[in-house]
Amino acid sequence: MNQAYAMARPEGAAPGAAGGLGPFLPIILIFIIFYFLLIRPQQIKQKKHREMLQNLERGDEVVTNGGVHGTIVRIKEDVITLKVAEKMEIQVSKSAIAHRKKK
Repeated sequence: MNQAYAMARPEGAAPGAAGGLGPFLPIILIFIIFYFLLIRPQQIKQKKHREMLQNLERGDEVVTNGGVHGTIVRIKEDVITLKVAEKMEIQVSKSAIAHRKKK
């Protein structure tokens, strides 16, 4: 009888050492690591690219995602006309601009 009483848990003790959060702690830590190593840097990169597209002006030299180098001649809402050679202009989608060359 004394042995059974000694093995019983006290009235105020919690059922588990870490409570209900213990099993989820590794998953939460993995999510935090993924956020700071993958998700946040990608969001920052997308924000900079979006700002660059909004600040494009006529005369800027740009490179498209396909590797075409050209100078901006006209900008419409979603279409940019690039001069790629003498008397040769092409139209590309604004989202196809990869980056602006430094002046």
